[in-house]
Amino acid sequence: MAALAREDGARGPERGQRGCEHYDRGCLLKAPCCDKLYTCRLCHDNKEDHQLDRFKVKEVQCINCEKIQNAQQTCEECSTLFGEYYCNICHLFDKDKKQYHCENCGICRIGPKEDFFHCLKCNLCLAMNLQGKHKCIENVSRQNCPICLEDIHTSRVVAHVLPCGHLLHRGYRCPLCMHSALDMSRYWRQLDDEVAQTPMPSEYQNMTVDILCNDCNGRSTVQFHILGMKCNICESYNTAQAGGCRISLDQQ
Repeated sequence: MAALAREDGARGPERGQRGCEHYDRGCLLKAPCCDKLYTCRLCHDNKEDHQLDRFKVKEVQCINCEKIQNAQQTCEECSTLFGEYYCNICHLFDKDKKQYHCENCGICRIGPKEDFFHCLKCNLCLAMNLQGKHKCIENVSRQNCPICLEDIHTSRVVAHVLPCGHLLHRGYRCPLCMHSALDMSRYWRQLDDEVAQTPMPSEYQNMTVDILCNDCNGRSTVQFHILGMKCNICESYNTAQAGGCRISLDQQ
């Protein structure tokens, strides 16, 4: 049976080899943009100078009998199961991970569906325990992660919802608003101990500085220390110097 030509480095697995590093599936996608065969859109995008539009995929090729056919869950020739899960909108084939297609997101998400809700303002699916308990930012996922620069909305990497409402793949502080990304109270107490055990040289002991807290947005005047300056309001060390150092007159 004639098969579509597949270029070296731009082809899917050998006949009978199932899936790729991204997905477990029994077929190859025929890219509507270049007519080449790839296991998935990510494999395609890693090799080509353009992106595969998952929604425009019309045909797939069975990895066993190599018959090219309309995109569907099971091979019409040899009954090979292309994917335990199949979405006829995204043309996503994969093993069952409790996926579901979210009409508002426009793509498939890993569920179970009942554990998530779609926030219309944030415009993405969030865990049920965040319903009514998160800070909404309009279309918050329609941007790249400020750390790794990967598109958040379509990324396969889980994004974390920060207390400030922004999304981040990884990191301890939001680079957009500088708020702490995690509960850092335990680390702040460790810093308290380190500051107490690390006295500043005598010429700096009476030096104070104005600081701005990135967590509570409060301003305070504190003693300067090389390890960090603690906010007098919320006791966070996530602070920035807001003025020059000066000698405290009441301590001279």
